[in-house]
Amino acid sequence: MFKHLREDIQTVFERDPAAKSWLEVLLCYPGVHALLGHRINHWLYQKHCFLLARILSQISRFFTGIEIHPGAKIGRRFFIDHGSGVIIGETTEIGDDVTLYQGVTLGGTGKEKGKRHPTIGNRVMISAGAKILGSITIGDNAKVGAGAVVLREVPPNTTVVGVPGRVVVQDGLRVTSGVDLAHNQIPDPVARMIECLQKEVTELENRIAKMEGGGFISD
Repeated sequence: MFKHLREDIQTVFERDPAAKSWLEVLLCYPGVHALLGHRINHWLYQKHCFLLARILSQISRFFTGIEIHPGAKIGRRFFIDHGSGVIIGETTEIGDDVTLYQGVTLGGTGKEKGKRHPTIGNRVMISAGAKILGSITIGDNAKVGAGAVVLREVPPNTTVVGVPGRVVVQDGLRVTSGVDLAHNQIPDPVARMIECLQKEVTELENRIAKMEGGGFISD
């Protein structure tokens, strides 16, 4: 557990430039507190101490603003930035090097038993306010834009934005093997569509103007 704690603190330094010292991270970062509490609660949950694990998880939620069900499985170097309003459901599975921002929900749908929460791959970045619902898989190196609502599988190395979530192809951008935190550079598919429509309208106007003997219309 102490090995994991050291690794979790080092992860904060790697992904948050505001971190100044180990003591600051240990005392002032609710994501670290919530993750430390979850590791204890998950161990109790595996030992079938369900009620105690839930009670402790609710205490952790009260102090950190982050709700992680004791049954959730979380990998190494997991980082929750700010963390307020983050919810992680019981059957959620999270890989290594995953980053979550405030307001993220990894939730279930319906009242079915068994696997009903998302599976998050390695090196996934989920931006503020995103909602990922149901027993779906978010592939390795994926990025989920702020406020997105994801209800379907997300392939590896892709970006999802919008409501409902849509996959956006990142032309000319190569997904690196490291942790990607550039969530402010996620493209807008609606803006791209409007730009394409505007370009087509301009081309049609130019063709009509040429046929009528007029000049070209500038872009």
